[in-house]
Amino acid sequence: MATPKRRTHNTAEMKQMRRDLRSNSTSAEATLWGLINGNKLLDTRWRRQFSVGAYILDFYCPELKIAIELDGAPHFTANGNVGDFVRDRFLKEQECIVILRFENKMVWNNTPELIQTIKDAIVDRRNGANQHSEY
Repeated sequence: MATPKRRTHNTAEMKQMRRDLRSNSTSAEATLWGLINGNKLLDTRWRRQFSVGAYILDFYCPELKIAIELDGAPHFTANGNVGDFVRDRFLKEQECIVILRFENKMVWNNTPELIQTIKDAIVDRRNGANQHSEY
């Protein structure tokens, strides 16, 4: 008899942390959430502060396995770069998740490009594009 697969998404252990992150979202996260929530982008459903394994994704579309990460100053340090690399590698290789990573300021300074990049990823995933494509 096969052993059931252990649940790795939105585990109970991370529930309070996910709630805290949703309650204390950055203004960039709140703005982007307003742009994608409610199936506004090509009829996709997004979740906010969704956990996969040991990581919490800013935004996640489970149907297409697309994650959106908004990065502030801590990500632009040596430690931040290493942490993001390890995290992204796990998500891509173990979970087949495409990660779209944007600087917080892009939400305000270049919204049309940001939205178009997300739409392109949605179309690519729906068309069966390479599971490990880069954006």
